[in-house]
Amino acid sequence: MPPCARVSKENCSSDHHTFLTGVRLNDLMAAETGPIVVVEDDPHIADLIDMYLRRDGHRVISFDRGEAGLEAVERERPRLVILDVGLPGGMDGFEVCRRIRAKSRVPILMLTARDEEIDRVLGFELGADDYVTKPFSPRELSARVKAILRRADEPPSDSPLPAAQVLAIGAVEVDLGRREARVAGSGTAEVVALATREFDLLAYLARNRGLALSRQQLLDGVWGRGWYGDERTVDVHVGQLRKKLGPGLQLRTVWGVGYRLD
Repeated sequence: MPPCARVSKENCSSDHHTFLTGVRLNDLMAAETGPIVVVEDDPHIADLIDMYLRRDGHRVISFDRGEAGLEAVERERPRLVILDVGLPGGMDGFEVCRRIRAKSRVPILMLTARDEEIDRVLGFELGADDYVTKPFSPRELSARVKAILRRADEPPSDSPLPAAQVLAIGAVEVDLGRREARVAGSGTAEVVALATREFDLLAYLARNRGLALSRQQLLDGVWGRGWYGDERTVDVHVGQLRKKLGPGLQLRTVWGVGYRLD
């Protein structure tokens, strides 16, 4: 069975004639940047991902076991990790993600055969940046990779930091300088651990306090313009903020629009 048939029903044969030429031209460019580490145990899917990413100018290193992929991340300092959830052996994709995130902020894109919210929630809790559900279009995967890398490669803003580094939103404090969220308790404020994208969303909502923001506005402001993915990603992250920060976070659903932080 050709690899494209295992990934999606998209007819990718029309692109095949560009691969050999594109790969040869791009291999030299890719050698000058960090690789993309792919951890996927299905060889057909892994080969197709490799083919499309190398066509786009990336250097790709593939592994079929979580342990080997984790070692490669520590050794190779990749630009991105594409990680299958359902890996064989004693270390699945969630555990690999958790261990990577404990030491590194490298972007992680997870692949899963199950389109269940609990899987996405767990992946985002562990620090994944995006999710793609199988079967998927290789072009969609390529677009998401470009969007993640574009955001990761953006230079830091030259605009001055706001005078108030700590934004107080009811019982919640958003410390922009320390990138911490704290919830007021009995005499003290408890630091609540947030994933990178969860904090980015909270900070964006805090800076725009009182405004009803659509999901697309939140995607543009937090994930970056040109991000390619499902708007439900916003809902998952909002749910995580509510769960972790509790009722002190006055994050309202504005029906027909999106969300508002009061």
